[in-house]
Amino acid sequence: MKDALHNLNAKRNTAVHPYSSSGASVVAIDNKIEQAMDLVKSHLMYAVREEVEVLKEQIKELIEKNNQLEQENNLLKTLASPEQLAQFQAQLQTSPSPASSQPQGTTPQPSQPTSQGSGPSA
Repeated sequence: MKDALHNLNAKRNTAVHPYSSSGASVVAIDNKIEQAMDLVKSHLMYAVREEVEVLKEQIKELIEKNNQLEQENNLLKTLASPEQLAQFQAQLQTSPSPASSQPQGTTPQPSQPTSQGSGPSA
């Protein structure tokens, strides 16, 4: 029985020793790969954080611009005559896309209400 255990230990030791140097190199390679992946992950997280900050700032600016345009739109609506509003609504309904009608509708409105609005309000 002792001889069987001795032979088993001897076989295990000889089986481990030839692979131990390559086993250590495999572990070292795995560690290097893991370190490289961690480095890539940290760089990506940094880039994502920076992009998130840029996008947050853009969102903030767009919200401010939207609020400003809504106030301007409300002011123009109050200064426009009912005929001008009806004409503008007709232009919106006849044009195929809202984007093409906006420059047409917004260009005459500021000049018309200011000429009409300056008389009655002054």
